[in-house]
Amino acid sequence: MSKARGAVRAIQLQVSGAFHSPLMQPAREGLAKVLAGIKFNDPKVPLIANTSAEPLTKAEQIGPELTNQLLNGVQWQKSVEYMLKEGVNTFAEIGPGKVLTGLIKRIKRDVNVLNIGDVQTIGEIVDRPS
Repeated sequence: MSKARGAVRAIQLQVSGAFHSPLMQPAREGLAKVLAGIKFNDPKVPLIANTSAEPLTKAEQIGPELTNQLLNGVQWQKSVEYMLKEGVNTFAEIGPGKVLTGLIKRIKRDVNVLNIGDVQTIGEIVDRPS
């Protein structure tokens, strides 16, 4: 049935919640209230929107994207492919685990991926000679 709808391949992820689905509506409302009190600046480097795989270049785009991504599917492959097309060759996965690293490597094996799981690793990367 998925192939009939245009899907090429699906990967089942082990997750702890119904993230990126309409079941997150209560969380979206709470997040929107919190974000309303935050002043965002225009990004110095475009942010890639999870829901559209398009660059965000204005501060006013950030809050709505953060709330929308709770309810909508992530365009992960399109996002990574967009960044590759724009010349990105190093990605950083921040947080525990290496799930995103594996997903990036499935899209393009020869990119650099940094895994940052703790404060010590941030210091090592910052102090690393270029």
